[in-house]
Amino acid sequence: MGFDFESLAEATSGAVGALVSTVILYPLDTCKTKYQAEARSPDQQKYRNLTDVLWEAIHDRQVLSLYQGLGTKNLQSFISQFVYFYGYSFFKRLYLKKSGYKSIDTKANLIIAAAAGACTCIITQPLDTASSRMQTSEFGKSKGLWKTLSERTWSDAFDGLGISLLLTSNPSIQYTVFDQLKQRLLLRKGSNGTDPGSSPEALSALAAFVLGALSKSIATCLTYPLIRCKVVIQAAESLEDGNQENPRQSRKTISSVSSSIWRSEGIPGFFKGLQAQILKTVLSSALLLMIKEKISKTTWVLMLAIRRYLFTTRARLKGL
Repeated sequence: MGFDFESLAEATSGAVGALVSTVILYPLDTCKTKYQAEARSPDQQKYRNLTDVLWEAIHDRQVLSLYQGLGTKNLQSFISQFVYFYGYSFFKRLYLKKSGYKSIDTKANLIIAAAAGACTCIITQPLDTASSRMQTSEFGKSKGLWKTLSERTWSDAFDGLGISLLLTSNPSIQYTVFDQLKQRLLLRKGSNGTDPGSSPEALSALAAFVLGALSKSIATCLTYPLIRCKVVIQAAESLEDGNQENPRQSRKTISSVSSSIWRSEGIPGFFKGLQAQILKTVLSSALLLMIKEKISKTTWVLMLAIRRYLFTTRARLKGL
């Protein structure tokens, strides 16, 4: 198929959008992650709510530590979004070329999105693990990327990979819920006899935004127990847990973490930090898509210029 400049432009704009949204929302992400990572009984919890994490940073004069691990998170976010958007765009174009269809249906779209998401998880999992450990470290005591990964075995760098692969189902749930809500809303508009001359597939921008946020929230609620378990698995060992001296002594698994949360916090523990997760996810998705749309045209023009320069240079070399 040759080098796919369209997929490259799509991937680049998506990656830049992810980078900017990550920087803007990173303090919220750090507070959320540290709050989620604490798996203790209510009477022993250090953080009663999300704002306790923020006040700890302010009280200890470690406000800048809310950005600990930002470099790794940015690297992980940039690579993951680049790989995802490139993989999704590439697989979509390949599917349309091989099938001969002019458009892609919902089922094929979900499969392609899941495939792109699985590839992204495998490639970026060590960075995801490292960024989680950095964020959940004591304020002011976060380590660098290499030291964070090398202090344990390389297999530990892929902690939570199985859960990450399962969480690729989140977009499938989101799109399914969105489609169902959309159909119900359009049927209700049709039954009320409003806008009889409008297209049956049309949704206003506000309705699309509200349904998108609602469907994303529902998908997050359904998959949140997995998200909470993943954060606890990847979290750095607390000094209060007494495991800092030998981090290789015990390895967290989804069964051990689930059992620990069940014993110490009960069923509500699997949904600890859900509100913050929804807030961060919805804001992040909205910012990413908004920034991506704003720079996509510029990126495409830049890619065309680079492509023309490469072809011109190649032609000159052949003429020598």
